[in-house]
Amino acid sequence: MVKVEINGTQHALPGPLPDTSVDTLRERLGLTGTKLVCGAGVCGACTVLLDGQPVVSCLLPTDALDGHTVTTVEGIDPEHPVARAFVAHGALQCGFCTPGFVVEAAAFHDDWRARHGTARPEREEIAAALAGHLCRCGAYVEIFDAVAAACAGEHDNAHAAAPPRVEAAEKVTGRARYTLDVRLPGQLEGVVLRSAHAHARVGDIDTAAAERTPGVRAVVRLLDARDPEVRYVGEPLVAIAAVDRHAAEAGAAAVVVRYEPLPASVSASAALRPDPAPVYTGKRRTPNAAEGVLVPTPWKAPNLRGPVGQFSESAKTARRLLAAAREAGDPLLVEGTFHTAAQVHTAFEPHVAVADWTADGLTVHASTQAVAHVAHELARRYRLRPEAVRVLAEHVGGGFGAKLALSHEIVAAVELSRAAGAPVRVALDRLEELSVAGHRPAAELTVGLLAAADGSLAALSMTAVADSGVAVGSTVASLARLIYPAPAKDLADYDVVTNTPPGTPFRGPGGPLTCFALEQAVDEAALRLDTDPIALRRRWDPDPLRQRLYTWAAELPAWRERGAHTRTGRYRRGVGVAAANWFYWHQTDCEVELAVLPGGRLRVASAVQDMGTGSRTVLARTVAGAFDVPPDAVEVRIGDSALPRGPISGGSRTTATLVPATLRAARRLKAAIAEATRLPGARPDDAGVRHAGGVLAWPDALRAAQETTVTARRPDDDAALGRSARRPFDGAGALGAGMSVFLRATSRLRTGRGYTGSVYLAEVEVDTRLGHVRVPAMYCGIAVGRLAAPELAAAQAHGAVIQGIGYALYEQRELDPHTGRVLTAGLEDYRIPGIADTPRITLHFDEDGFEHVPGGGVGLGEIATMPVAAAIANAVHHATGQRPYRLPIRPDAIVEAVARGDIR
Repeated sequence: MVKVEINGTQHALPGPLPDTSVDTLRERLGLTGTKLVCGAGVCGACTVLLDGQPVVSCLLPTDALDGHTVTTVEGIDPEHPVARAFVAHGALQCGFCTPGFVVEAAAFHDDWRARHGTARPEREEIAAALAGHLCRCGAYVEIFDAVAAACAGEHDNAHAAAPPRVEAAEKVTGRARYTLDVRLPGQLEGVVLRSAHAHARVGDIDTAAAERTPGVRAVVRLLDARDPEVRYVGEPLVAIAAVDRHAAEAGAAAVVVRYEPLPASVSASAALRPDPAPVYTGKRRTPNAAEGVLVPTPWKAPNLRGPVGQFSESAKTARRLLAAAREAGDPLLVEGTFHTAAQVHTAFEPHVAVADWTADGLTVHASTQAVAHVAHELARRYRLRPEAVRVLAEHVGGGFGAKLALSHEIVAAVELSRAAGAPVRVALDRLEELSVAGHRPAAELTVGLLAAADGSLAALSMTAVADSGVAVGSTVASLARLIYPAPAKDLADYDVVTNTPPGTPFRGPGGPLTCFALEQAVDEAALRLDTDPIALRRRWDPDPLRQRLYTWAAELPAWRERGAHTRTGRYRRGVGVAAANWFYWHQTDCEVELAVLPGGRLRVASAVQDMGTGSRTVLARTVAGAFDVPPDAVEVRIGDSALPRGPISGGSRTTATLVPATLRAARRLKAAIAEATRLPGARPDDAGVRHAGGVLAWPDALRAAQETTVTARRPDDDAALGRSARRPFDGAGALGAGMSVFLRATSRLRTGRGYTGSVYLAEVEVDTRLGHVRVPAMYCGIAVGRLAAPELAAAQAHGAVIQGIGYALYEQRELDPHTGRVLTAGLEDYRIPGIADTPRITLHFDEDGFEHVPGGGVGLGEIATMPVAAAIANAVHHATGQRPYRLPIRPDAIVEAVARGDIR
């Protein structure tokens, strides 16, 4: 028995107990504010205070609690200055890591105040104190601000101002419930047995011993009987449900699988050999690595799909011009081959589902970016009535594109629940997250860019060969069509399939790769033309939004003082620029429900979900602004597929869908309220119900109104602008029109008129002795129209920069070249940026350009991250004279360049 005081209450815990404290706190005591993420003491999400000192509970044995006191996030006073500061500064996004930060920051604050009073700590001191904590969303800027302000005494007293996020207090105190925290009566635990081979034909799967294992309640087969081949290590074979995870894992260990190993191609180079081991034999049933439906495309070789090149213009002319320039040795011809590594999403809440199949229907709690879509897919897969399927996601601990589909852990949980007759939870562990849960594809990009003697852009070519494992559908080269209108373009996308886990969309799919190669080629062209890189982009890029951003960037002191560096000394500093283009999308089949409740309160509802991007807050603020009431007067209901259908949280479509639909619903509700007043001449306007005797302000009108509910679908932009505006993009040409028709037909996405844009500057410091690249500052110009929630937009942009820095400098999934096993098995191996890697970020939002969109703004999740790696790469070239052709920009590559004499 373990005797321990937890949050001021004495507990006598009889055995048997879980091995680790984090499991005891969560599973035995229901203190789910303590989060399990890495299981290796790396991320800090499970931090608690042991006798007042911060410790990671995932490495703390339960027996070590005996005789001690423990404080979890639930035991931190909600009025503690750090808790207040985190709420007031919005120092969180998805919130899954937040409790660990709060516990550690509270201990730091208390110690700091005891020693320093209200002196404000420096960033370096805060970073050192929180170095053991990671945030995949990248909320570090706001965390710095919150901790510094709390230590300076600015939150010793409560503030009346509304917090930037309506759900902030729930996340800061650990009350927010994520799918991983769901525990239903009689709930079982499920695990998935996975393939041990990169490629094999599966014969018999003997589950008899597993079914006899104590505690096991159900065993189901997941491998498709129509295709008994496994094509990557980790492919699901069998799912087992038991009374706890230990029993389920014991059952999985008892399953006997008979394999007939087959030759495998576990790298792109192996897959593209003249006589490769084919990944697919017979009919290819390839997973989709893209967000939309796959474009029908021929296979050029057994493992090579493509080209997808229908968006090229004058491809033959481009090839001829580039070949002639190559033959003539034209110094204005820029050519190069770039390589990017796979980037893993590794959201801190893993892929997890809790399924409950009963006679009344199917209920699934899922960590998903798409409650309505997943419910639809489940109803279709299991031939259930749509109203008999309900998917719930109260809070989602990150996604970044990996949680858009009906994924295998949801299917496993549903199958096990149906077989066991009980609720079943299936949660991936961190190794599974880093291997089989999705990744941005690696790629090889070959670029050719030809400037004419007069400085104009004559021709552009890009061929991208992307490796999405067993999946296909990547789009990289085609995106080079969007930004610089060369008269001749030759753009071709290929998928090389390998015996590795499937890729999935990741925040601007394909875009960061395109930028990394194309923007470096543009910089090289500017060098050869002896032209300022911003000036050249301004000449080649006609987009009016980015034209304003170029003007802003060119006036920054960091750019004006950039100069031509003299590259001497150990530390070299450089400044680089990059630009990006992205789509404005919205979803056409979505609705928002708006109701007036007793007492003048309002309720807004839609089957959308919030994975940290702020959908709750956007809805609350939009309604509050329309009726001139505070956001806390608006009840927000989301994360439930039983509500009116909402958009997927992905592709920067969410805000662009929700805000116009909410504004339309507000207009309808105002009209209904005005009509119900029966006042002479009553009509709604912005101020309230205008009538013959004056104006009844909206807060008063709401208090007097009867309960009323309206529903509105997102209006079409074109309807407000007239026929002359009915075109999918300004200047998009064939790509815009073709993409618009394709998306409307396949995924109910509509491509709105106009592009979003960004122009970024990066400052870097390169240590030529150790090879380290540091980013002291980023300057980010972003054009997405009017901001629905400026603080949340800033947080999204900050997080996008942090993820882009990880892509540029650290993140690389490593595979065993012989077995195909993922070697970066945990967060101690897969390096993501920490708080000390956070640069000083200057944001500039250009809020014009989308007046034709109801609400005036569109999404920013993709455009905010796309140019980061490219700007860093151009800054490294400016600092060293060496162009980075490979991501991540690793220290060993810098050191080797110095050793070769390439960097002097």
